[in-house]
This record gives sequence, structure tokens and C-alpha cells, in this order.
Amino acid sequence: MLVVLLLLALSNAVKINGEESDGQCNYNKQTLRPRPHSVSISEFGAVGDGKTLNTLAFQNAIFYLKSFADKGGAQLYVPPGRWLTGSFSLTSHLTLFLEKGAIILGSQDPNHWEVVDPLPSYGRGIELPGGRYRSLINGYNLQDVVITGDNGTIDGQGSVWWDWFSSHSLKYSRPHLVEFVDSESVVVSNLTFLNAPAYSIHPVYCRGVHVHNISVSTPSDSPYTNGIVPDSSDGVCIEDCTISTGYDAISLKSGWDEYGIAYGRPTKNVHIRRVDVQSSSGSSLAFGSEMSGGISDVVVEQVHLYNSHSGIEFRTTKGRGGYIKQIIISDVVIKNVFVAFSASGHCGSHPDDKYDPNALPVLDHISLQNVIGKKISVAGSFEGIQESPFTSICLFNISLSITSGSPTTWECSNVSGSSDLVFPEPCPELRSSKSNPSSACFALSTLYGKASAL
Repeated sequence: MLVVLLLLALSNAVKINGEESDGQCNYNKQTLRPRPHSVSISEFGAVGDGKTLNTLAFQNAIFYLKSFADKGGAQLYVPPGRWLTGSFSLTSHLTLFLEKGAIILGSQDPNHWEVVDPLPSYGRGIELPGGRYRSLINGYNLQDVVITGDNGTIDGQGSVWWDWFSSHSLKYSRPHLVEFVDSESVVVSNLTFLNAPAYSIHPVYCRGVHVHNISVSTPSDSPYTNGIVPDSSDGVCIEDCTISTGYDAISLKSGWDEYGIAYGRPTKNVHIRRVDVQSSSGSSLAFGSEMSGGISDVVVEQVHLYNSHSGIEFRTTKGRGGYIKQIIISDVVIKNVFVAFSASGHCGSHPDDKYDPNALPVLDHISLQNVIGKKISVAGSFEGIQESPFTSICLFNISLSITSGSPTTWECSNVSGSSDLVFPEPCPELRSSKSNPSSACFALSTLYGKASAL
């Protein structure tokens, strides 16, 4: 145990050629320059009393600012106040800035949320067949968009949506707080997100997304509320965030069964670091189960996972197709979590009966290293698929303190891998006979063009 703790103290980050890994978070980093043009939402008749509906004011302001897209862009300033609104869409080369004390409130009237077509990689609403409610703040086919502020707040007032969802009263799938579709160079920073009806931040089919220094919170009993959900997106950085949700805190996705396979847009080149996350009934960090377009080349480091059902979870099932591979997760502290690590090949539903049960997913080359856990009930549960076992799972330098009375510490089936310096000792399927089993962890992949190694 002393050796493990010393190694953890010495190994405080994934290194690349002797330097700390920056990955996408370094590549995506942008200097937020002031826009040459700025207007206040108050100039368009908005009233920040928490009662007046300001949807038209937001729409008119953004329509006006669209004319500055080729003149260096513009900023829409939201001053202190409570600004009630239905859903509205942003434009390219725009900064939405929320001053300290500014709160954008989502209307609790569903008539103020437009119904739109389902995403093509899902084929239907994620919760119900047919369309879905448009998110509160949207971006479609945009470039150079920033949502930021001086710790302003976007509050979805999601309690009515949670009640409708739980009572099966909805006709369409719930909306999210912020969604960008097929957009590039997106920044979300320095804000608080509260009470999302479903997801808080959902970039889908996007490139170059940087989410940093935000706080996300939904109540522990809010049904299936997720925090940040990169979906079929390339080049994503999530850093310096605090997230607490009812279901998954951070969840990587890429489409659903035959629709995701046909659309073929993976989530890849993702970097997550320095986040504190908890999820009441789901996972602090989840992959899938909608992963039919593939998920790969993900680096997670320096994270704190706590007060969750599951710490790190990989989900898939027959009919998904796709893959989850080339994942490196390092320097993790887990506390008060029921299952530290989980991978299931029997998780998730299907959009319809047209899926191909022979479309088998692949889960391969997953590295979990440099982990300390306290108050853990189950160290790991790995249940692969008989026709497509989970392979090359590498565990290195892991110390988990299991709560007394736990009936089992590891559960494994249809999985293979290697381990070294792991306590409690994993199941035989994860104890290879290699002379140097830990080396597999550091030669799993070449991420960002360089081999990862300690």
C-alpha cells in the first residue's frame, strides 16, 4: 500500500514526452477578445423582473447583431436582473455576456419552446418517438460563438419538466439548456447553469468546443438530468468545472443504433481535466450508451468523483455497433461511490424495432491509472458481450478502500485485460500473465500525434 501511495504522489499527471499533457484543452484555448460592437438586451425592450416574457427581445437583438458578423462580430450584454424567456437562437461571431446578478430564466410554459425535428443520428426524440422541444439557447451551423459572463446564471426552471416527465405527460422529448448543432469554435465559460429540463450543455456534430470554469447543478432527485454531453463532436475540452446532477455529470455520446451507425459521426479528441463531479443515480463520467458513431481518443485527468452511484461507466448493448476505444483516464480521486468502475454490454434501450441485433459494439484499449478511492462498495463491474468481449482493459496503480460488509469487490465476464499495483486484487480476467502488464497502459494509443507515457 505504501508503494502505491508513493507512486501516486509522484505520478500527478499524464505526461507526453516528459511534459504534462495539454491535448485538446491546449489546442482549443482561445483569447476572448472584446467584440467591436455591443448592445444591451434592455435596449430591445426586455424587462428583468422575472415575470415579463422577453423571447421577442432576445430574438430581435440577435437578429440586429447578425448584421455585424462580417464586421468583427458583436456582443449581447445581459445586465443584472431576472430575464424570463422562451427558446431563442444565437448567430455566428456573437458573444452572449451575462453580468454578475444576471439570470436568464427558462419559461415554464411549453408553448414558449418550439418543437423541432429529432437529430438525424438518433432518428427520434431520446425519450419519446417523434420530435423534441428546442433547447432554451440554441446555435445551428454557427462559427465563433461565446456564452460567458461574470458568473451570471442560466436557470431552466426545470421542475415542471421533471414532473411532466415522471407523470408521462409529455408529447415530446424534454429540451436542454444550451445546445449547439453542427457548429465550430464554441466557448462556454464563467457561468452557472441551474435546473436544466434534461441536459445542461449539449454540443452535437460540433468541432472545437471549450467548456471551462462553469458550475452545473440540478437536484439529486431530478430525473435523468445530465450535465455536459459532448455528442458526435470532435475536439472538445472540458476543464475547471463543478457539476452535480440527478443522472450523469459528464456523458459522451455519438448516436443511437442504426441512426447513429448511418450518420457516422464519432465523438473524438476529447480532453477532460480538473473537474469535480457528482451524479446521484447515474455516473460521474459516462461513455454511452448511445455510442453508435463511435467514441475514441479521450484523455481524462486530475478529476474528483464523489457521492455518485458510479464513478466511471462504459455502457453499450447489442445493436449499437460503433466502438469505445483509446481512452486514458488518470489521476482520479473517488469518494463515497457505490461502483468505482463499470462497463456493461447490456445497457440501454433501442429507438425502434429496426435496429440490427448483430451490430455488435467494440470496447477496446481502456486505461485506468493512478486512482485513489475511499468509501467504495464495489471496485469494478465489467460485463462484456459474449460475441464481442471487452478487450485490453488496463488497470494500473489503483488503491480502493472498500466499505465493510460489501459482498464482492470485482465482477467480471466476457472481458480481458491486465493490471499491476491494484488493490483490491481484480478478477482473474483482468490479471494477464505479461511480464510487464503496466506497459500496456502507456502504449495504448498515440493521442494528438504523441505516445502517452508516464
